[in-house]
Amino acid sequence: MAEEEAIRAASEELACQFETLINTQEVESIRHIQHLILGRLQDSNAVLSHFNEYSERCFTELSGDFSRNTRLLKSIKSDLDYIFMKLRSMKSRLKAIYPDAFPDASTIKILDQRPDLERPLT
Repeated sequence: MAEEEAIRAASEELACQFETLINTQEVESIRHIQHLILGRLQDSNAVLSHFNEYSERCFTELSGDFSRNTRLLKSIKSDLDYIFMKLRSMKSRLKAIYPDAFPDASTIKILDQRPDLERPLT
């Protein structure tokens, strides 16, 4: 029993020594700051959740338009490729029949200052 009391007294003394090492005001200040940070993080999480829900609704509403417009643009590109192919073919036939109708490479740069629509943009 005396040994148990000695251990208990020693552990109480050790606990008291630990309490003197810790400033309770600082611990309370840290807890308060952590509580404020937790509140801010919860608010931020709620705002981000609402934003994600809003973004998902907007994407759902607009995804059909995006798909439709993408298909339309692909169709337009296909049509334009076909038109330019026909124009090149017609130009080569006209050049074979009327060689003077098209200027040579040295004078075409002077006459035609428009951008080349067949060259990809860089």
